[in-house]
Amino acid sequence: MAKSVVIVGGGTAGWMTAAYLKATFGDRLAVTLVESKNVPTVGVGEASFSTIRHFFAYLGLAETDWMPECHGTYKLAIRYDNWRAKGHHFYHPFERPRTVEGVSLADWWLHKRPSADYDRDCSLIAALCEANRSPRQLGGSLLGLDAGEREAERSTMAEQTAQFPYAYQFDATLLARFLTRYGTDRGVRHVLDDVVDTEVDERGDITRVRTKESGDLTGDLFIDCTGFRSMLLNKRLEVPFLSYQDTLPNDSAVALRVPMEMSDQGMGPYTRASAQDAGWIWTIPLFGRIGTGYVYASDYCTPDEAERTLREYVGPAAKDLTANHIRMRIGRSENSWVNNCVAIGLSSGFVEPLESTGIFFIQNAIEQLVKHFPGGRDDDRLRKSYNRQVANVMDGVREFLVLHYVAAKRTDNQYWRDAKTRTMPDALAERIEQWKVKLPDPDTVFPYYHGFEPYSYTAMILGLGGLDVRSLPGLAMMDDIAATKELRLIRDQAASLVEKLPSHSEYLAHVHGLKEMRS
Repeated sequence: MAKSVVIVGGGTAGWMTAAYLKATFGDRLAVTLVESKNVPTVGVGEASFSTIRHFFAYLGLAETDWMPECHGTYKLAIRYDNWRAKGHHFYHPFERPRTVEGVSLADWWLHKRPSADYDRDCSLIAALCEANRSPRQLGGSLLGLDAGEREAERSTMAEQTAQFPYAYQFDATLLARFLTRYGTDRGVRHVLDDVVDTEVDERGDITRVRTKESGDLTGDLFIDCTGFRSMLLNKRLEVPFLSYQDTLPNDSAVALRVPMEMSDQGMGPYTRASAQDAGWIWTIPLFGRIGTGYVYASDYCTPDEAERTLREYVGPAAKDLTANHIRMRIGRSENSWVNNCVAIGLSSGFVEPLESTGIFFIQNAIEQLVKHFPGGRDDDRLRKSYNRQVANVMDGVREFLVLHYVAAKRTDNQYWRDAKTRTMPDALAERIEQWKVKLPDPDTVFPYYHGFEPYSYTAMILGLGGLDVRSLPGLAMMDDIAATKELRLIRDQAASLVEKLPSHSEYLAHVHGLKEMRS
């Protein structure tokens, strides 16, 4: 049984791992985290999706414990601007479509076409996003969370099956700082030093890492959280890296941290992805600032052009701000766990942050590590199972992201035209042909867990508008009275919620006030 772990690299990945391991194993596992004082963090993972709530619940943290310290806000959806046509937008919400007469309301919508906007017609969340509403009442009650989901939220090792109506947006650097305190308070040994060498024995196991000032650090298990450098797994152990560049060409980003008065933000409860000539710009409203950046393909755009585009998009608030240019490594390691080394976070793999999957990859890897924690003669089989699950998650997300570009109606320049003819992952082309005649279901999406359910594929296909999707012919012979009633009910419920719920900024001010009262 591994009784000591050395985590190399801090940041969000390192400290999420350290905190989770301590919450799981307590004093039965010695955890050391070594991080350099001088390595900058890559701040592209500031949004999440709804499974992140399991992580905070597992650590025993309430929203008022961490959100104010991390400039946290709520995220009900991703808003996609200009992907169908310039000036058009739609939402990918955290909300499953309802079922009417045994058929998804998405299929009824496609048959009836009550308007051009699937998201507004079939979800409550789109209306809340349009009105900048919070998912919680000022008293703390949560939109749409029933008793069964509350029980699922309290579960620790259960699979992520509960669907929550929101996720979070936060400053990843501040979250790492918060978790540093959380972890060290619970016994994590924190070493601020540079790793200068790594020793490996004849079996290929890491025996120690040598630091510049603190000497050698030894352990049973070594966790690589060194970002795109992947110092242990890819560099020292020479594990191959499998690129996704042939299917996802966006390999660069430029980011800005934009200070903003709360009253000026509008505080939309969503992450925005605005299509551009060579990629897309993310906008993440945090409490007190905006996180924004341009993700682009270097084959179509230079760094100077990308920075200029981003500054023009932000406007006068971008003046004199320092831009952070990032070269992204898109793909995954052939295996994320080799011998006694596990890579978590960017050192394991990464896709562009279009669906906010960076934090999800970290969380999934940590939870899987606990489930597969080594203990003796079955370690090889545990490693194989772990590697298979992590690879499936990343390969599935890659397939989902490729769909975004293939299904986008936009074709106004070479970048967007090439997106329709670029190589696809195996089986995706066949799936897309199937979805044109029957919307995605569990049997026709990527067949392994990857964080996205069929409803997410449906939301993107119907929002992007670039696929010739036909309705189910059988619906023409069915009575549509119940479907019409359900569509009307959604509209009425949405209007009622918009009237009753506080604004996003109002509720966040309430959360910050509660934190100050408790301090």
